[in-house]
Amino acid sequence: MRYLRKNRALRVLHCPLLVGCNAPNLAIGERVLGIDSRAYALQVNAAFDSTFAGDAVVLSALQDSLLKREWKRWWLLWKACTWADVVHFNFGTGIFPREWGAFTKRSGWAARIFNWYAKLLGAWDLKILKHLGKKIFVTYQGDDARQGEYCRKHFAINFATEVDAEYYNEKGEAAKRRNVAVFDRYADGIYSLNPDLLHVLPARAKFLPYATVDLEDWTYVSPRPDGPIRIGHAPTHRAVKGTRHVIAAVERLQREGLDVEFVMIENVPRGQAREVYASLDILVDQVLAGWYGGLAVECMALGRPVVAYLREEDLKFILPGMAEDMAVISAAPDKLHEVLHSLVTSGRENLQLAGLRSRRYVEKYHDLKFLAGRLSQDYLAAFNSGNGDIRGVRP
Repeated sequence: MRYLRKNRALRVLHCPLLVGCNAPNLAIGERVLGIDSRAYALQVNAAFDSTFAGDAVVLSALQDSLLKREWKRWWLLWKACTWADVVHFNFGTGIFPREWGAFTKRSGWAARIFNWYAKLLGAWDLKILKHLGKKIFVTYQGDDARQGEYCRKHFAINFATEVDAEYYNEKGEAAKRRNVAVFDRYADGIYSLNPDLLHVLPARAKFLPYATVDLEDWTYVSPRPDGPIRIGHAPTHRAVKGTRHVIAAVERLQREGLDVEFVMIENVPRGQAREVYASLDILVDQVLAGWYGGLAVECMALGRPVVAYLREEDLKFILPGMAEDMAVISAAPDKLHEVLHSLVTSGRENLQLAGLRSRRYVEKYHDLKFLAGRLSQDYLAAFNSGNGDIRGVRP
């Protein structure tokens, strides 16, 4: 895909974080289409291991000094200004920092100084990029936009009622709303990886499926031919994932005498966890959020049936045909035992068929080239929306 005024490949910069490998994988898909797409991260979140970085350029390490990390922040802005045609932000985050105190429990003079610094910078990164004619896109991925108050008020099933009071606090939620408003002012496109976020994002925001896996790497793995039915669950936060409901459902199956083995996968590096996922017969993902997560995509790519709670009223936001093709088996917490019982007693052949359906679903809706194609059309539309001699991009 070429940028006509420059007569070269369109340049797309994904930044500034690595959350679930989404940004590096989008860059991979865009490069397949001929876009010069690269992912840069200020640093790797401590919650993710190196496999989430893909081929992204990580600018600083967690042990680096604050001064060095801030210098890299300014370098990333320079890179965006001088190299990119499109800057695609992820996790609802710009290059300049958010207010520190709004998202952590830190206090004292260091937090006050950093917050002063963040407020001083404000949205000048977006203003500068916009002034230079860059096209700005942003993807929200979860708690960068999700608001506990809205969830408790509007969703009968949600995890906001199960986490502690500090998980969603008034100050943090106000900061999220300010952040969304800023991006709504400057962004040419806004996306959400979770349909529930579209209740609180601007009306023009679009749903975009996860770019969690490169299907050239995450290939189908034949399930075990015998042994107990192995049910897996991999919570990053037990209250958020609804782990107590999963444990209760599996323990009930075991009390009923079903040959079931439960595998809890926690604090395991992603590379090692992948081997465990391949040994499962069924994955139970999150049962309170109303949608499936990146883990579900990984297990479906391996050919495993996945159970998660899908909120019916959110399905209006997803892609055409996606609900009809849905391979994730929906189960609210109070129906989880019933759904698992049906799967376990259906036999290995039916489980394998469900796993094959999972793989086909991922190939259709989570393929990197497919996702990059959708994004490239929006990049094209942004350049073709009345910008004088900037004629945009072409395949």
